[in-house]
Amino acid sequence: MLTAEQLLAAQKANVETLFGLTTKAFEGVEKLVELNLTASRAALVEAAETAQSVMNVKDAQELLALQAALFQPLAEKTAAYSRHLYDITSSTGAEFGKAMEGQVAEAQKKFLAVVDNAAKNAPAGSETAVAVFKSAVAAGNNALESVQKAVKQAADVAEANFNAVANTAVNASKAAPKAKRA
Repeated sequence: MLTAEQLLAAQKANVETLFGLTTKAFEGVEKLVELNLTASRAALVEAAETAQSVMNVKDAQELLALQAALFQPLAEKTAAYSRHLYDITSSTGAEFGKAMEGQVAEAQKKFLAVVDNAAKNAPAGSETAVAVFKSAVAAGNNALESVQKAVKQAADVAEANFNAVANTAVNASKAAPKAKRA
Protein backbone atom coordinates (compact mmCIF):
# COMPACT_ATOMS: atom_id res chain seq x y z
CA MET A 1 0.00 0.00 0.00
CA LEU A 2 1.28 3.46 -0.85
CA THR A 3 1.91 5.93 1.92
CA ALA A 4 0.87 9.58 1.85
CA GLU A 5 4.52 10.55 1.30
CA GLN A 6 4.81 8.22 -1.69
CA LEU A 7 1.60 9.58 -3.21
CA LEU A 8 2.76 13.15 -2.66
CA ALA A 9 6.17 12.38 -4.21
CA ALA A 10 4.50 10.74 -7.21
CA GLN A 11 2.16 13.70 -7.66
CA LYS A 12 5.09 16.13 -7.41
CA ALA A 13 7.04 14.15 -10.02
CA ASN A 14 4.01 14.18 -12.34
CA VAL A 15 3.57 17.94 -11.98
CA GLU A 16 7.30 18.49 -12.66
CA THR A 17 7.05 16.31 -15.77
CA LEU A 18 3.98 18.22 -16.94
CA PHE A 19 5.71 21.58 -16.53
CA GLY A 20 8.84 20.23 -18.25
CA LEU A 21 6.78 19.05 -21.23
CA THR A 22 4.88 22.34 -21.34
CA THR A 23 8.20 24.20 -21.41
CA LYS A 24 9.41 21.98 -24.27
CA ALA A 25 6.18 22.58 -26.18
CA PHE A 26 6.55 26.35 -25.80
CA GLU A 27 10.19 26.13 -26.92
CA GLY A 28 9.04 24.28 -30.03
CA VAL A 29 6.38 26.91 -30.73
CA GLU A 30 8.94 29.69 -30.23
CA LYS A 31 11.25 28.02 -32.73
CA LEU A 32 8.40 27.67 -35.24
CA VAL A 33 7.44 31.34 -34.82
CA GLU A 34 11.08 32.39 -35.26
CA LEU A 35 11.43 30.20 -38.37
CA ASN A 36 8.25 31.63 -39.89
CA LEU A 37 9.21 35.22 -39.10
CA THR A 38 12.64 34.73 -40.64
CA ALA A 39 11.16 33.04 -43.71
CA SER A 40 8.50 35.76 -44.08
CA ARG A 41 11.05 38.54 -43.75
CA ALA A 42 13.29 36.90 -46.37
CA ALA A 43 10.32 36.33 -48.70
CA LEU A 44 9.31 39.98 -48.41
CA VAL A 45 12.82 41.18 -49.26
CA GLU A 46 13.05 38.73 -52.16
CA ALA A 47 9.62 39.77 -53.47
CA ALA A 48 10.76 43.39 -53.54
CA GLU A 49 13.98 42.45 -55.33
CA THR A 50 12.10 40.27 -57.81
CA ALA A 51 9.57 43.02 -58.51
CA GLN A 52 12.42 45.43 -59.16
CA SER A 53 14.08 42.91 -61.49
CA VAL A 54 10.83 42.32 -63.39
CA MET A 55 10.41 46.07 -63.87
CA ASN A 56 13.87 46.24 -65.43
CA VAL A 57 13.19 43.45 -67.96
CA LYS A 58 13.42 44.63 -71.56
CA ASP A 59 12.05 41.64 -73.49
CA ALA A 60 10.32 38.26 -73.16
CA GLN A 61 13.57 36.29 -73.39
CA GLU A 62 15.06 38.21 -70.48
CA LEU A 63 11.83 37.60 -68.51
CA LEU A 64 12.07 33.84 -69.15
CA ALA A 65 15.72 33.84 -68.09
CA LEU A 66 14.80 35.71 -64.90
CA GLN A 67 12.01 33.27 -64.18
CA ALA A 68 14.33 30.28 -64.68
CA ALA A 69 16.96 31.87 -62.43
CA LEU A 70 14.39 32.27 -59.63
CA PHE A 71 13.12 28.68 -59.75
CA GLN A 72 16.16 26.84 -58.34
CA PRO A 73 16.77 29.12 -55.33
CA LEU A 74 13.06 28.90 -54.52
CA ALA A 75 13.19 25.09 -54.50
CA GLU A 76 16.33 25.12 -52.35
CA LYS A 77 14.79 27.59 -49.89
CA THR A 78 11.60 25.57 -49.71
CA ALA A 79 13.59 22.40 -49.03
CA ALA A 80 15.67 24.18 -46.37
CA TYR A 81 12.51 25.55 -44.72
CA SER A 82 10.95 22.08 -44.75
CA ARG A 83 14.08 20.52 -43.25
CA HIS A 84 14.18 23.14 -40.50
CA LEU A 85 10.48 22.66 -39.80
CA TYR A 86 10.97 18.89 -39.67
CA ASP A 87 13.96 19.29 -37.32
CA ILE A 88 11.94 21.43 -34.93
CA THR A 89 8.96 19.10 -34.85
CA SER A 90 11.00 15.92 -34.60
CA SER A 91 13.19 17.40 -31.85
CA THR A 92 10.15 18.46 -29.84
CA GLY A 93 8.54 15.08 -30.45
CA ALA A 94 11.71 13.31 -29.33
CA GLU A 95 11.68 15.28 -26.07
CA PHE A 96 8.09 14.21 -25.47
CA GLY A 97 9.02 10.63 -26.35
CA LYS A 98 11.91 10.58 -23.87
CA ALA A 99 9.69 11.95 -21.13
CA MET A 100 6.99 9.40 -21.85
CA GLU A 101 9.51 6.55 -21.94
CA GLY A 102 10.83 7.70 -18.57
CA GLN A 103 7.31 7.81 -17.14
CA VAL A 104 6.49 4.38 -18.54
CA ALA A 105 9.74 2.91 -17.21
CA GLU A 106 9.08 4.38 -13.76
CA ALA A 107 5.48 3.09 -13.77
CA GLN A 108 6.69 -0.37 -14.83
CA LYS A 109 9.28 -0.37 -12.05
CA LYS A 110 6.66 0.59 -9.45
CA PHE A 111 4.21 -1.97 -10.80
CA LEU A 112 6.84 -4.72 -10.65
CA ALA A 113 7.65 -3.71 -7.08
CA VAL A 114 3.95 -4.06 -6.17
CA VAL A 115 3.81 -7.44 -7.94
CA ASP A 116 6.96 -8.64 -6.12
CA ASN A 117 5.58 -7.43 -2.80
CA ALA A 118 2.27 -9.19 -3.48
CA ALA A 119 4.15 -12.35 -4.47
CA LYS A 120 6.10 -12.34 -1.20
CA ASN A 121 2.90 -12.00 0.78
CA ALA A 122 0.88 -14.46 -1.30
CA PRO A 123 -0.56 -17.44 0.50
CA ALA A 124 1.17 -20.78 0.22
CA GLY A 125 0.24 -22.74 -2.90
CA SER A 126 -0.22 -19.67 -5.11
CA GLU A 127 3.29 -19.80 -6.57
CA THR A 128 2.03 -20.99 -9.96
CA ALA A 129 -0.49 -18.17 -10.24
CA VAL A 130 2.16 -15.63 -9.23
CA ALA A 131 4.61 -17.05 -11.80
CA VAL A 132 1.95 -16.88 -14.54
CA PHE A 133 1.14 -13.28 -13.58
CA LYS A 134 4.82 -12.30 -13.56
CA SER A 135 5.24 -13.96 -16.95
CA ALA A 136 2.28 -12.00 -18.32
CA VAL A 137 3.77 -8.75 -16.98
CA ALA A 138 7.14 -9.57 -18.57
CA ALA A 139 5.43 -10.35 -21.89
CA GLY A 140 3.57 -7.03 -21.72
CA ASN A 141 6.82 -5.17 -21.04
CA ASN A 142 8.50 -6.93 -23.97
CA ALA A 143 5.59 -6.03 -26.24
CA LEU A 144 5.81 -2.37 -25.14
CA GLU A 145 9.56 -2.33 -25.83
CA SER A 146 8.94 -3.84 -29.28
CA VAL A 147 6.36 -1.15 -30.07
CA GLN A 148 8.76 1.59 -28.92
CA LYS A 149 11.50 0.17 -31.14
CA ALA A 150 9.12 -0.08 -34.10
CA VAL A 151 8.01 3.54 -33.62
CA LYS A 152 11.64 4.70 -33.51
CA GLN A 153 12.45 2.71 -36.65
CA ALA A 154 9.41 4.17 -38.41
CA ALA A 155 10.51 7.68 -37.42
CA ASP A 156 14.01 6.99 -38.76
CA VAL A 157 12.58 5.72 -42.05
CA ALA A 158 10.28 8.75 -42.31
CA GLU A 159 13.23 11.08 -41.75
CA ALA A 160 15.31 9.29 -44.39
CA ASN A 161 12.40 9.45 -46.86
CA PHE A 162 11.85 13.14 -46.11
CA ASN A 163 15.53 13.91 -46.74
CA ALA A 164 15.50 11.88 -49.96
CA VAL A 165 12.40 13.68 -51.29
CA ALA A 166 13.84 17.10 -50.37
CA ASN A 167 17.14 16.30 -52.09
CA THR A 168 15.35 14.98 -55.16
CA ALA A 169 13.26 18.17 -55.39
CA VAL A 170 16.34 20.37 -55.13
CA ASN A 171 18.23 18.29 -57.70
CA ALA A 172 15.24 18.38 -60.05
CA SER A 173 15.12 22.16 -59.76
CA LYS A 174 18.81 22.31 -60.65
CA ALA A 175 18.28 20.08 -63.69
CA ALA A 176 15.16 21.92 -64.96
CA PRO A 177 16.90 25.10 -66.16
CA LYS A 178 19.61 23.03 -67.87
CA ALA A 179 16.98 20.97 -69.68
CA LYS A 180 15.24 24.13 -70.92
CA ARG A 181 18.49 25.45 -72.35
CA ALA A 182 19.27 22.23 -74.23
